[in-house]
Amino acid sequence: MELRDKLATEISNLVKPGQTIGFGTATTAELIIKKIGERVAKEGIKVRGVSTSLASTEIALKLGIDIISLYDGLVLDWCFDGADEVDPHWNLIKGRGGALLKEKIIAKSSKEFVLAVTEDKLVQTLGSKYALPIEIIPSSLSYVSAELLKLGVKEITKRTGSNFYGPLFSESGNLILDCTFPKLDVDLGNKIKLITGVVEHGLFSGFSNMRIFCCSNKDGEVSSLVRA
Repeated sequence: MELRDKLATEISNLVKPGQTIGFGTATTAELIIKKIGERVAKEGIKVRGVSTSLASTEIALKLGIDIISLYDGLVLDWCFDGADEVDPHWNLIKGRGGALLKEKIIAKSSKEFVLAVTEDKLVQTLGSKYALPIEIIPSSLSYVSAELLKLGVKEITKRTGSNFYGPLFSESGNLILDCTFPKLDVDLGNKIKLITGVVEHGLFSGFSNMRIFCCSNKDGEVSSLVRA
């Protein structure tokens, strides 16, 4: 069984009938949604989901999972998602799937934030593998870029998509910049968020409600990590 498939099975087993769950975005999250869908079909359990993207919504609906809106003012029982990087202090880089804004909203609206990662996502220093995604208002591009240079950014790349010309826009109609910094930390994240035109960034930190499930690259075993 493929590593992420084992991970998805483990997370799907956490689901209890009647729960309202936040659904993440991208490949790992999609596998988990499909596993939950299998339980819905086989066991007849009823769960509701709040989705972070159109892609996740479409998958869930096809599997018979009801999707509702955060406009209903609900506190979610828990949410699940993957991550691009996780450091020893449980800070994350997320956003390669382009849904970082909704992902952070849902993570903050949940009683528990369940993170599903394979061992290769664990890093000693954030930014060692991936740039930091920053979602911005399109018209603020020049200003935000200048302010990021003041904060020491080394490279700014507008996110692009396949099969069309031009930058990629998020589902909220914003640009996503992939930014390389010499060092990423919570203080830098706070400074980035203060820049006018910045909607959100992919540095996730301070989630005391987080629980990490990690699948070993060596033996495929899934372990539940707790804070030291």
